[in-house]
Amino acid sequence: MREAVADTSEVGRVGALALDYVRQGGRTVLMQSHCTTPWHFSPPIELDDSACIYTPLLNPSGGLVGGDRLSIKASLGPEAHVLISTPSANRVYRSLVETSVQSVELSVGSGAILEWMPDVTIPYAGSRFKQTIHAKVQCGGALLLWDAVASGRVARGERWAFAGFENEILIETASHGSVLERCQLDPCANGVGLTAGWDYVGSLFLIGDGIGAERLKQLEDQIAVVLEQRAGAVLGGVSEPTVPGLAVKLVAKSAPDLNETLDELWQAIRTELWNLPRPALRRY
Repeated sequence: MREAVADTSEVGRVGALALDYVRQGGRTVLMQSHCTTPWHFSPPIELDDSACIYTPLLNPSGGLVGGDRLSIKASLGPEAHVLISTPSANRVYRSLVETSVQSVELSVGSGAILEWMPDVTIPYAGSRFKQTIHAKVQCGGALLLWDAVASGRVARGERWAFAGFENEILIETASHGSVLERCQLDPCANGVGLTAGWDYVGSLFLIGDGIGAERLKQLEDQIAVVLEQRAGAVLGGVSEPTVPGLAVKLVAKSAPDLNETLDELWQAIRTELWNLPRPALRRY
């Protein structure tokens, strides 16, 4: 007797989250929103008396399973200032066949500021994950984008044991220039090269043609100092891409090393560009 083969074509959920922000007077407000399971809507939070509002991305399911197709679209009108983050890590669970997919589309209007600062993605052993982050930054806008991945559940000894990981970050500017970072990992088949000695990999992009060359140079120097001070626990570098802005790539030995380094970089950028402190976001 032949064994029945399960149909996996309908496995997982298809969830969408759409957020549209506008500037009204001295405030940024969420003008329109839409979400479907597993996304859960959370009203924006005013962290201080600046025009910036904070939106946490809430997925009550706890993570992504094979077959999930999740999407996020965030649009900022002129002069809006939005911080989008997550209250905890993005977990990707084991899957024998299906890939978990997450697509992110970001649009930053003229003079607007978007800080995209999610917590780290943790791919469990045997998991399969594909993510795309595509952003467009209009003239005078600024995008601060952070993306990080762990080697796995380090405390359980799951280091670089996931079945597949694909990630693409594309940032386009009003001048039609772009920054592209793309990676594809299959640790079990091909290994991860020199990254094998580290447990966390992160990318930080600051892109915007209205920032100014002098300020970018000052920030580049400050970022280099932060990275140098954490030598041994963190290895990284900062460079200028072909579009106005900075690109930072780093690897870290532990989650505290990664988070503390990010906090210092974030603080330096917020202080230099917007004269604002780094927000103390609640993590779980």
